Amino acid sequence: MKKILLLIALLSTACCSIAQNTKTITISQKDLKNKIKGGWAGQTIGVTFGGPMEFKYNGTIINEYQPVPWYDGYLKKMMLENPGLYDDLYMDLTFVEVFEKEGLDAPVNSHAKAYANAGYALWHANQVGRSNILNGIMPPQSGYWENNPHADCIDYQIECDFAGLMSPAMPNTASKISDKIGHIMNYGDGYYGGVYLGACYALAFVSKDVRYVVQEALKTVPKESNYYKCIADVIKWHKMYPNDWKRTWYEIQNKWSQDVGCPDGVFAPFNIDATINSAYVVVGLLYGNGDFTKTMEITTRCGQDADCNPSSAGGILGTILGYDAIPAYWKMGLKEAEDIDFKYTSTSLNKVYEVGYKHALLNIERNGGKVLKESVTIPVQIPVAVPFEKSFDNTYPIDRKYVYSSLKKEYSFDFEGTGFVVKGETAKWASTSTYVFDMEVYIDGKLFETAKLPTSFTTRRHELTWKYKLPKGKHTISLKLLNPSADHDCRITDILIYSDQPNSTANENVFRFGQPIKPKQ
Repeated sequence: MKKILLLIALLSTACCSIAQNTKTITISQKDLKNKIKGGWAGQTIGVTFGGPMEFKYNGTIINEYQPVPWYDGYLKKMMLENPGLYDDLYMDLTFVEVFEKEGLDAPVNSHAKAYANAGYALWHANQVGRSNILNGIMPPQSGYWENNPHADCIDYQIECDFAGLMSPAMPNTASKISDKIGHIMNYGDGYYGGVYLGACYALAFVSKDVRYVVQEALKTVPKESNYYKCIADVIKWHKMYPNDWKRTWYEIQNKWSQDVGCPDGVFAPFNIDATINSAYVVVGLLYGNGDFTKTMEITTRCGQDADCNPSSAGGILGTILGYDAIPAYWKMGLKEAEDIDFKYTSTSLNKVYEVGYKHALLNIERNGGKVLKESVTIPVQIPVAVPFEKSFDNTYPIDRKYVYSSLKKEYSFDFEGTGFVVKGETAKWASTSTYVFDMEVYIDGKLFETAKLPTSFTTRRHELTWKYKLPKGKHTISLKLLNPSADHDCRITDILIYSDQPNSTANENVFRFGQPIKPKQ
């Protein structure tokens, strides 16, 4: 009898498991396309709205008395007059165009080369990834943190939208796409930003409940990561303070605002880390609670990357609502802009509505779904966490030395710790010069690398040189410029020093500020 009961229990469990794993949704093709359109349109609306606020309010809320412009014709005006604002879109479209040209199995190297050779200017993880690729360091090593000081930055997070929009109800399929493309430029928490928001898009096809979407999508991120812990905190604080988004913002600022990786954000209020900017996206979604206006306002007013964050929130909410349900106020002038190709691409919104829908149908079919005459049936995937990875493991910034000196021939400095980053500039804005500096870098008297330092802005090296995981102790770094130029300036701005322990023994997230020093001659 006991054996029979045990067998019944096992069969019951197995049936439940099978039922759970084979849950499907059926959606009309019209509604599917409407949601995909809503995702692309929502991104465009969000980045346009937040554009004037981008990184003008760092470490502070944008108060209500500060107006943010929005009027009929503004969308078209910005797309024509400020096309560089739309990196959220033309970066997405770079990868979409590769899929359209080579199919859904397009190799990662095709995506990498397409973006590395594109004409747009890049910064942070994207630019380091580009520089790595142009110098033969291909993905995933191009995004790995030892090769990319910006590995935890927001870059793939703002580019992941396509992965979720072409994977409706399939967050794990979106994660597979992100694993391939996200590691071109990011690693660790920077990569998780794209995994998570991609999953939010995928699940936006499943439920209209914003809280469900942000909570369920978090299951794609490893619990031991800081990214997971931060977003889980935001969800917790929203439950504690459901009517006070600013209280949650202050809690985030208090616990999660210290950056350890990005050389521009260490010892500074500027923060382009994926973790905290994703937190602002989630704040906007949760406190907006399905209201497009509230979502745009709150996400933008959290500050920092105040155009990319409302772009992500607007895209996710636009997918939940569908294009037709985005309020008319936010679509003012959108029709006039939908046939304009995003700069550096051959794709407009109207074209990506069609191409994105096409890719989604192909992805649905290859993942066990059915495309019928007027509807689609999609197996709803239970989110599974991607593997754990951590950038800047046992690596903490402990000092910043201000230099601001041209490298004429040689420059040396000493430090005690486990790593360094030398920040500097070789390329003026929009420079198309073909001149390339050659710089030898010696660590403790041994040649570490001969760095190529282009003076073209699109191909420049974001930092002059860096190295982590050195043996802890005293080190001497020597930089030797092999080919100085009277027409170009190789300038050292500042130097970051790292060690295996933070300065503060009371709180590992608190560091002392470096003191300016006189440049060595």
